Amino acid sequence: MKAILSGNEAFARGAYEAGIQVVTGYPGTPSSEIITTIGSQYNDDMYSEWSTNEKVAMDAAAGAAYSGRRTMVTTKQVGMNVLSDSLLYSVYTGAEAGLVVVTADDPGLFSSQNEQDNRWYARLAKIPLLEPQDSQEAKDFVVKGIEISEKFDTPVLIRSVMRISHSKTIVELGERPEVPKEVGKFPRDISKYNCTAMYAKEMHAKVEQRMLDIEEWLESSDLNKIEWKDTKIGIITSGVVHTYVRDVFPNASVLKLGMINPIPKKLIKDFASKVDTLIVVEELDPILEEQIKALGIEVHGKDIFSPCYELLPDRLKEFAVSANLIEAETVVEKEEVAKFKDIPSRSAVFCPGCPHRSSFYVMNQLKVPVAGDIGCYNLGSMPPFNAQHTMGAMGASIGVLHGMSIAKIPENRVCTIGDSTFFHSGMPPLANMVHNGSRGVVVIMDNSTTAMTGHQDHPGMDWMVTKERAAKKIEIEPLVRAMGVEKVKSVNAFNVKEVKRGFEECLEFDGPSVLITKGECIFVSRKPKPAFTVNTEKCIACHTCFRVGCPAVVLSEEKFEKNGKFKSRIDPTLCNGCSVCSQVCPTGAIEAPEAGKRSLAE
Repeated sequence: MKAILSGNEAFARGAYEAGIQVVTGYPGTPSSEIITTIGSQYNDDMYSEWSTNEKVAMDAAAGAAYSGRRTMVTTKQVGMNVLSDSLLYSVYTGAEAGLVVVTADDPGLFSSQNEQDNRWYARLAKIPLLEPQDSQEAKDFVVKGIEISEKFDTPVLIRSVMRISHSKTIVELGERPEVPKEVGKFPRDISKYNCTAMYAKEMHAKVEQRMLDIEEWLESSDLNKIEWKDTKIGIITSGVVHTYVRDVFPNASVLKLGMINPIPKKLIKDFASKVDTLIVVEELDPILEEQIKALGIEVHGKDIFSPCYELLPDRLKEFAVSANLIEAETVVEKEEVAKFKDIPSRSAVFCPGCPHRSSFYVMNQLKVPVAGDIGCYNLGSMPPFNAQHTMGAMGASIGVLHGMSIAKIPENRVCTIGDSTFFHSGMPPLANMVHNGSRGVVVIMDNSTTAMTGHQDHPGMDWMVTKERAAKKIEIEPLVRAMGVEKVKSVNAFNVKEVKRGFEECLEFDGPSVLITKGECIFVSRKPKPAFTVNTEKCIACHTCFRVGCPAVVLSEEKFEKNGKFKSRIDPTLCNGCSVCSQVCPTGAIEAPEAGKRSLAE
């Protein structure tokens, strides 16, 4: 049986076919759909959860694998930084059942704050790394990863990229093996599972020997394949880049590596000896190139191809032409490419009806310095708000705010963090602020979901990934009060005046304060109000309404005579009736529909 699956759907199917029983992770594009698919399609066979953060997910997976359950962890590339502490101890201990970690990297920075290459983590941790080329291999490599994990008693890392995770190809489906139904059994083997120094010394030696054993096994594995053609150019590559290489170098001989840590040294030496020019094509860092050069083999790589961004066929062709590896494009090809380069860009904006809009409108008016975090609210750094001035890592905003306080900057200071991000990594830095007597306003923007990555659950919600009711919903306000925050204010995110009063109160407080702006994401509430309209007789074309950055507010074709500017109008196909634009209009020109004057702010 065959199906057309995205890479993420294929990873989920691979977990099913590998007999995996426990899947944990934290949402992050481009990895999120793996657990979403498992929760909706394979819930009867696998336990799945959105963990509080990636480290928690890794620890839970280790505990399940220790207890004899095949396990998988999913994360985006920056999430590996969070889970790495726990991954590295599980490398030393091994487990009673297979354990794989899927990292979805983001060459091209489509949805990330950096372009880190997580293949380095396999080298750092000294674990096997598999890199699939398409959805078929995404599925197959999960099965293979569990086999390798159990054969060598090690976690296995599987690296995807956006083009794998979000592209669809045909997949040959298999069956799920028989999975033990008995209750998990936790081993009492202290010398194996307790990473205190006296035992870890022995464990380290085993890890080094394990890598040598895997390398020897790899030489005869079917994970690596040679495609012999013209031997003037030989290319070593892996993953989705193999697809691009075949497009740009149709006549070259290619060694496609399925496992890139460790590398099959004998196979690479043999391949290199049979080609005139050896080239490594890999996205981002020269990880394969450096290992091959360490073997004493002459090879080209980053001296031809950039270490930045994706190596899609068009870019690959440009680099190859510059190095005289292939002939230049024809004029017709260049014209076809030029058509797509002229497409105008579109500024990123909050969705119509977004509860964050009022907060950034107010912060823009207050002119306060704002340390930002990761989530939809990072759009507050964009025009027309320009009101979020930093963004680094999950939970960093509160720590940065504390640093601003330590530096004693003269202005009042603010940071923003979402509800999911607060549970992920916002509590430790807030506790640090309280303990050290910091001053600043922590704005927890509670929209009742993990919105940016696809509306997944978190501990502040009453449902789980399987759509079942959560055991407990954790309320943020009593939680931060219990942490010692004396000034806590909750406001309706859709009421501009209330939001502004909340900011003013918290900014006056001499100490750490928390402002909770509560308003459901429109895709959670799914309760749009009737669209607002502009009374053209009252509109003076002041364009104050445009300062709330809503795509539903557009220019009309009618001009205001006194200033010659076009008046505003509301696009009824976009407006969700949140009323924020109406609240800031100085002339009352933006009116609720006659069918219902009540607004969300009331």
